[in-house]
Amino acid sequence: MQAAAETAPSADATVYAAEVHARLRSAWLRVLRRRAPAVARAVESGAERWDETAYAEHLQAATIWFHLQQIMDENLAIREARQAERSGAARDVPGSFARALADADPDTRREMRRLLAEAKLSVGPTITAHPTEAKRVSVMEIHRRIYRHLVQFESRRWSPQEETRLEQRLEMEIDLLWLTGELRMERPTLAAEIDWGLQFYRTSLIAAVPRLYERYRSAIEAEFGAGFPGTACLKFHSWIGGDRDGNPNVTAEVTRMALERSRDMMRGVYVAALDEIVQRLSLSDRLVPVPPAERAALERIVTRRADDPAACAQRNPNELFRQAAAAIAQAVAAGRYAHVADFIADLETLDRGLQAIDAGLLADLLVRPLIWQVNVFGFRAHTLDIRQNSEVVTRTLRDLWQATGEAPEPLSPAWSARLRAELGKPDLPYVARERLGPEAAELMALLELMREIRSGADPQAIGPFILSMTRSADDLLAVYLLARYAGFGAERLPLKVVPLFETIEDLRAAPAVLRDVLEVPVAARSLRDGSGQIEIMLGYSDSNKDGGFVCSTWSLDRAQRAITRALARSGLKPVFFHGRGGSVSRGGAPTERAIAAQPRGTLNGALRLTEQGEVVTARYANTGTAAAQLELLASSVLRHSAQPAFEAVDPEAEDVMETLSSLSQTRYQTLLQHPAFLDYFNQASPVNELALLRIGSRPARRFGAQSLSDLRAIPWVFAWSQNRHMISSWYGFGSAVEDFCTVRGERGSAQLRKLFDRMPLFRLIVDEVEKSLVLARLDIAEDYAALVDDRAGAEAIFSRIGAEHGRSCKAIEMLTGQGIGVRFPNFLTRVARNDGTLRAAHAAQIGLLGALRADPAQDRRIRLMQTMNCISAGLGWTG
Repeated sequence: MQAAAETAPSADATVYAAEVHARLRSAWLRVLRRRAPAVARAVESGAERWDETAYAEHLQAATIWFHLQQIMDENLAIREARQAERSGAARDVPGSFARALADADPDTRREMRRLLAEAKLSVGPTITAHPTEAKRVSVMEIHRRIYRHLVQFESRRWSPQEETRLEQRLEMEIDLLWLTGELRMERPTLAAEIDWGLQFYRTSLIAAVPRLYERYRSAIEAEFGAGFPGTACLKFHSWIGGDRDGNPNVTAEVTRMALERSRDMMRGVYVAALDEIVQRLSLSDRLVPVPPAERAALERIVTRRADDPAACAQRNPNELFRQAAAAIAQAVAAGRYAHVADFIADLETLDRGLQAIDAGLLADLLVRPLIWQVNVFGFRAHTLDIRQNSEVVTRTLRDLWQATGEAPEPLSPAWSARLRAELGKPDLPYVARERLGPEAAELMALLELMREIRSGADPQAIGPFILSMTRSADDLLAVYLLARYAGFGAERLPLKVVPLFETIEDLRAAPAVLRDVLEVPVAARSLRDGSGQIEIMLGYSDSNKDGGFVCSTWSLDRAQRAITRALARSGLKPVFFHGRGGSVSRGGAPTERAIAAQPRGTLNGALRLTEQGEVVTARYANTGTAAAQLELLASSVLRHSAQPAFEAVDPEAEDVMETLSSLSQTRYQTLLQHPAFLDYFNQASPVNELALLRIGSRPARRFGAQSLSDLRAIPWVFAWSQNRHMISSWYGFGSAVEDFCTVRGERGSAQLRKLFDRMPLFRLIVDEVEKSLVLARLDIAEDYAALVDDRAGAEAIFSRIGAEHGRSCKAIEMLTGQGIGVRFPNFLTRVARNDGTLRAAHAAQIGLLGALRADPAQDRRIRLMQTMNCISAGLGWTG
């Protein structure tokens, strides 16, 4: 049985946590006493409701405190991991490479060795602004400094005066938070979003990579011996500046800007690192002669890379290593490296030269970390993915055909026939962009930019074309045909097209869609990479909105297995790209356990996943946290890829999961189809007011429609979390279990308990439903329901939600044998500590929603934005 219960913190950790909590709270209260004395008095007296005239100050104070707690939790987690390693060994640290190797049985360890030796381990975090973190970059920087102050306090070496100064600096940063303000008053520009994403590279990710690789190398050398091959297993992607699905503001020029900004940032990072190396490499050739082969190689670097080779040698006479490093820095700054591989080769030459004179420590501590960084980040920081909706692609192809004559009806047999016929032609007519409408011209400009980058010096700077709402083979073939019209060639297009299957229906149709595409020769040649792998993206958000949590989770599992079987018939393997968000409703779950619950045989050493919004901040804002998260991600993929590729199908488990999925989807859809549901959703939540909160450049609806079907999944989840219904992460579960047991009796209960004990996926579902039920607050939800004009309709909807909540709690208790949340004491503590303050924030939001809808006064709008920001901070995610 896979354990899910939480581990209690050590006694030392408990004492330290109390110290940090007291320190932060004291500093926060000192700021409140100075800036908002009435709020400070209310906090100290334990007041449960806020004075309406002081809403702004209360909300600001609460939001700051919630974020301080998150910083504290991050500090405690990293300290606990460090303490575990200090008191034992790396293999004692959960989520480490060393732990994964130590826990493996002999067969699993052999498979791990093979995966690593053949460089099959590949992990691709994808940074997205979907949604953009609600915090401003200035606020994020203050949070980072507060985190670093807490790390300083861990040392016991400070004198009383020094400790007082640290306390003052901590208070100063919290005061700066108060004076800066959390909210954006204007929606961020795309340039600001791009800079927001790049900020994580500057502040943590670039520095985290050497830490990750040091731990990786240490673990594999301890297990497999020195000299065991270790190559880059990490590759970052981004959607910021490339994702135009539903966001018309993202143009080809914006994409070009994103590419240029990331390139310029990396050049600056490398030049700074090389300048530091130049300062350190004061080795005299007269004291330590350099062997002839290494000397010749270093001299070639100076000759080929320096701005002025003679001046470079003259500036640092008899210091050949310094000359070579300076020449490399000059070449990077001037953009003279045509390929990243040339840059890496020069750094390797520098490394070999140092090793040749027995200066291995200099090589390992100065040059090797930079080589690891360049291997991962190149001159691009990340690969910029492109995403567009299939409807835009279809309209563009229709526009293009109409510019040269008649166009068949989209997705008709005639349309399909013409698609396949033109894909097989050696030549296609040129269609001037001026003959196309604005939308079509923009997409063709994008494809031309992709062709330009793919054929340039750094092809990996641009990633795949991700086609959202892929519903048929024609959708994918249309992208390839448009690419051919954009000049990509005819035999094998150097353009990877990644289908994104999002709805329940599309997930079920995915294997057939892929089989149909592979029957078209040019598409089959273009889809697969050199290793026979095809990338497939899976959408968690829309499948959840479409079918509910249980149905979505099972459909994703079933789709992965079906796609793997379908591709195996063609000798191919999938690389799954998981479109996960931060909340349970959008695929969020503990990293290691979510990976462990993936179907056997679907990882194959490679995994991509989206890291979105506030999750990026939580995992990657600080170097230590980023390194730990990346190691957890990579070690989990390694651990579970090494499991036997296939396991015997358990017909009983399949039958139970299929039945539960169907029953839960039926109950979920029955709620959504109730005549009063749409009005309830709009009025009992702040979904229509969400546009006030400037959390991103993307509209809340894909194409401006006013229906649930076209509402983006982010505001869908956001709304249900703000009003504490949380139905997107549990509704339908209780009925499914109850109906299953009603039909099958005691045998049904036994089957479910057996599944809970033995099936990681079902256990993950139960655990995340249970935690979602802890977060749901029906007494708060009922207050939101009172905002609905149609009282009879509201009572009908709320009574269904209340009844389903009761059934779900009962189901959890039947399966676990314990009360709701008992298995997760740490989680319960975190929820309880914010409960009183969150209740006050909800009461403020409910009052402001009613008042704003009656009279949209400007000051109420700002305060309502504050409530949304505050509640999101208290829960830990926007949705």
